Order: sequence, then structure tokens, then C-alpha cells
Amino acid sequence: MTRTDLAIIGAGPAGMSAASTAREAGLSVLLIDEQPEPGGQIWRAIERNASTRPEALAFLGPDYADGAARADRFRASGANYWPSSMVWHLDCPEEGDKTLLVAWDGVTRQVQARTVLIATGAMERPVPVPGWTLPGVMTIGAAQTVLKSSGLYPEAPLVLAGSGPLLLLFAAQCHAAGIPVAAVLDTTPSGAMLRGLPYLPKALFGWRSLLKGRRLMRVLAQSGIPVYRQVEGLEALGAERVEHVRFRSGGKAVKLEATTLLLHEGVVPNPQLTRLIGCEHRWDRAQRCFHPVLSDRGETSVPGVFVAGDGGGIGGAIAAENAGRIAALEIAEDFGAVNRPSGDIEIVKARDNRRAQMAVRPLLDAMYPPPAWIGKLDGDVPVCRCEEVSARAVRGAAADGAPGPNQAKAFLRAGMGPCQGRMCGLTVTEILADAHGKEPDAIGYYRIRPPIKPVTVGELAALDGAD
Repeated sequence: MTRTDLAIIGAGPAGMSAASTAREAGLSVLLIDEQPEPGGQIWRAIERNASTRPEALAFLGPDYADGAARADRFRASGANYWPSSMVWHLDCPEEGDKTLLVAWDGVTRQVQARTVLIATGAMERPVPVPGWTLPGVMTIGAAQTVLKSSGLYPEAPLVLAGSGPLLLLFAAQCHAAGIPVAAVLDTTPSGAMLRGLPYLPKALFGWRSLLKGRRLMRVLAQSGIPVYRQVEGLEALGAERVEHVRFRSGGKAVKLEATTLLLHEGVVPNPQLTRLIGCEHRWDRAQRCFHPVLSDRGETSVPGVFVAGDGGGIGGAIAAENAGRIAALEIAEDFGAVNRPSGDIEIVKARDNRRAQMAVRPLLDAMYPPPAWIGKLDGDVPVCRCEEVSARAVRGAAADGAPGPNQAKAFLRAGMGPCQGRMCGLTVTEILADAHGKEPDAIGYYRIRPPIKPVTVGELAALDGAD
């Protein structure tokens, strides 16, 4: 059994920042991460690319390259680091240490931690359009992961579809890398700039982010890539794999050849661990997702459990870094490991930096609203891919009396597959809310049970400390 002051789950911007800060304050730290290298999604494979593929840094951009210094700081911190490991259960009694069960190197290891920081970040919002289960249809985030990890990119003709900053970023990265993009299908509704105007004055506090966004827009405009605006009714068509995409743009029907279709409609907090331990969650109308309710310190409704980064609300990498630092300093203060007033000064600086980054969020939420049509889905489009449950079936369960996702799960098995509801949870909630004429807050979300991801019988049997 391993004991530590602070167990951090996730080695992205928030997790690495928190680990480095907590070690500087003198705490013992264990960082657990599913990936083989630190960096999370935003800085995935940064160490390997910086040392063996420096040419990748040029097209992935300066924000990605900045991750190398963060990884170096984390490596130098002396934190205990378990890469390629997975927390599949977390037990948080009202008093005493928290217990984590971690699958690592074929064995389940027990960790006793005085405090836990969840920094598991965000996941892409599923985009259940007709044909989205065909081979050749992926998310932009998945394609970006492969590009960062191995330099591979999808087969042409490549079509990007969706809305928001990541769509612009990936299109710019493809253009810089010489990856041909057949078309960009922008699903942003008309009037985006007008919707954002009321939030522009406050967003100017995050002027650096605004400049980055403007540069990405300019790159796309000058790239020569065909861009279709106000796209609606998107469908992926094909027999054995995607062959065409069909949609409406400006009221006109369009059909394009496509071997690869990449979808993106924003990111949402990953709720699995916070749901597992019973943290209070709240529905965010602007971002159309649930997020855990956090104090100013980053603490959840479960004492001794903190959340930092996009898992507590979408803000981006730099905001996540500062949230990780704030949480680590607050935890260190609880342990008596931060000397006043230096601790106050560092927390104030981190709060100011995070506030500047988050100032842009209302503008982005207004300009790139999550698609309202997801809650209106009906018909044969699959919403639960694991169990092949359609939108029509979810509405049928509502008509038969299922008041929420957990009852619909009993009717349909939606949410009972290997992904434990990650790919269908929000969609099922929104469809049920629409069917019952209620807000998603009143409908709720799946109850999450361990293991939160599949583990082998061997890993269960090989529990350290077991008889």
C-alpha cells in the first residue's frame, strides 16, 4: 500500500502544476495518469516530440511547445509519478484518508491519501449525427491526439465539421503541416459576433486569448480551404465506411466526397470520478453540461477532494494551470506547509491569472453555443454506441415512464457499456429533459459505479495487500 499527503489524478496542465506546487511546499505527492507521458491532451507527447520530432513543434504551434517547460518543471519536482495507470475506484469516507484503487502494470494497487485532487480534464462532447458510427468518422480531438502522438493524419478527402476554437486550431495545424483539408463545415449559427458583443468588454481582460483566436481565423481565411457557413442537417453517408457528407449551408443542399469526417462541438467536463464519489453537480446552461460545484479553493462538496482544470468547468490550459496551483497552495496551507504571507501572494497571483483567462469564456460561450438540436434528437440515430440505443428508443422510454437516465438504463441498457455512459450521458439527459419538458438539472445524470473503466480479472485478483 502507498501512502501520500496528496494524490493527483491526471497529468495535464492542472495536474502537473498542482504536483510541482505541492512539492515546492513540502508535501508528498503521487500523480496518477493513464497516459505514458505527462502533458494531458493539450500537451500530449510533448517530451517525445521536443526531443525526437522537433519539426512537429512548428506546425503544432507555440502554445503546444510551451508544454515542454511545464513537463520539465514537473519532472524536477520529485513527485511520485505513475504513468500508464488508471484509477478505477475512489472511496472517500467522511473521516480519515481517501482510498484509491489503481490498475498499474497488471496489478491493482491501493493508495491512501490525506487529500485528493481530481485533474482529469475535459472530454469532447459527443456529436450524434446520422452516420457518426461509420468507420472514418472521428472527433477532431481524437485526430489531434494521433497527430501529436505519432505524426499520422487521416486519409483524404478530409472534412472538418463543427464549431469553436478547437475546430479553428486543428484546421490551422493541418494547414501548417501540409495536411490537405477538403472542406470546413462551420455549424456556428448565424449572428455569432452580435451574440458576443455584450461580453466583449469583459473579455478584453483576456486579450491574449482574443489575439490567438483572431490569428486562427485569419489563417483559415487565407488557407484556401473551402468553408461552408451555418451548416445544418449534417449526415455521414456510406456503406462500409463514410464516403460522402451531406448538409445544408445557407439554405442550400450540399453533398461532398469524404473518406474522413472529423466532428467537434466543444468540450465538457469529465464527470466520472466526481459522480462516483457523490459530489454535488450543477447544470451549466451556457455550456450545456454538468460540472461539480466547487468552492473558491477548488474543493468539492466532499471534504478533502478538490478539482482543478477543465474537469471543474471549461477554461483552457492556462486557466487549468492556475487552478491547479491555487488548489495545491490551499491544500498545503491546510497541512501547515505554506508560510504566510508568501502563500497569500502566490494564491492572489494565481487567482488574478486565472480570472484573466476565464474572462473570455462568456464571449466564447455566446459565440459558439453548444448545439441545441442534440436535445431534440429523434429517430434511428444512435445515441448510446455501446448498446446501440437510438434517440427514438430513449424517447420511448420516457413515454413509458422513465423519469431520468438511471431508469432509462433499466429500460434500454443505455449507459451500461464499456464507456460507462461517457459517450451518451449528456445526450440521454438532454433528450429526456426535452421529452418531459423539464430542465436537465431536474432529470439528472447516470449513477456511476466502480470500476469506472474496464479492468481485467487479473488486475482485480492481483490487489496489493489482499489475502
